[in-house]
Amino acid sequence: MARLTLAFDTGLARGDGPAALLHPPISFDLAGLSAPLIIQPHVALNTAWRNQGYACDVVLPDRRFALVVVCCTRSKQQTADLIAQAAACADIVVVDGQKTDGIDSHYKTLRKLTNVQGTITKAHGRLFWFAGMQLPSLRAVDQNFDGFTTQSGVFSAGAIDPASAFLAEALPEHLAGDVLDLGAGWGYLSSELVKRDAVTGLDLVEADHFALDCAKRNISDPRARFHWADARDWSGVYDAVVMNPPFHTGREGDPELGRAFITAARRCLRPKGAMYMVANRHLPYETTLEQCFAKVLELPGNGRFKLFEASRPKRK
Repeated sequence: MARLTLAFDTGLARGDGPAALLHPPISFDLAGLSAPLIIQPHVALNTAWRNQGYACDVVLPDRRFALVVVCCTRSKQQTADLIAQAAACADIVVVDGQKTDGIDSHYKTLRKLTNVQGTITKAHGRLFWFAGMQLPSLRAVDQNFDGFTTQSGVFSAGAIDPASAFLAEALPEHLAGDVLDLGAGWGYLSSELVKRDAVTGLDLVEADHFALDCAKRNISDPRARFHWADARDWSGVYDAVVMNPPFHTGREGDPELGRAFITAARRCLRPKGAMYMVANRHLPYETTLEQCFAKVLELPGNGRFKLFEASRPKRK
């Protein structure tokens, strides 16, 4: 029995009005909630929920809910902000998460701020609930540095990712034409690309809606186009692709993500185009690169990262 189902069975009221779930994984047990609104900013998860017939959005709409369930994210600040958003518009707020995602820390914080009405511990996690209220101390603020703006929960919030910085320094001066930034994040690589006059067009493809919003704020160049999309499914025709692909699904490492990015780059490149990629040194991408490109060069790297230039995409 899932924690939410158990909570309903042991005292949590379902409420008579609408319900919403913030950032639920696709495996989350809805415990029989009737037509809840799913708030999910990751495009693949948003699509998966939609395909199951649920109404979805990327942020909470400005209206009242009887019940809002907050699922802990990997970011403590982002989760706290979601709790505050939920508390401002819900009669009852439920917070659910694993110990590895910091649920106990949020529980201790909320016990100091309000009357926690109930809690369930099960399967290495916790669920608790409380009455809605204003919690301004939990709201997150944007982070500003080096001329960039990010927000809690996005990858490398608050600092330039060292792998992306390493790749940016290695990009050749002759890079030109239509360029694709796969998994663009909050836009650092693209901010370097728009400094090149020979780049005629730049597509930023990013799965995290909030990261893409940050990229829109960080890049005002008219050549840049922003796409909330799954990089693995992207199609187009480009002279160059740059990428620092993710390699985690949740907390688990998943090299298949990077391999899928490489396959997408091959599909999108013109015959004379080239892909430039940075990766953590331990990630096994060489075989996939050789399968997808006729010419693969490993550029000078360092102890943490390796760099690749791949060209002459193979067509199946």
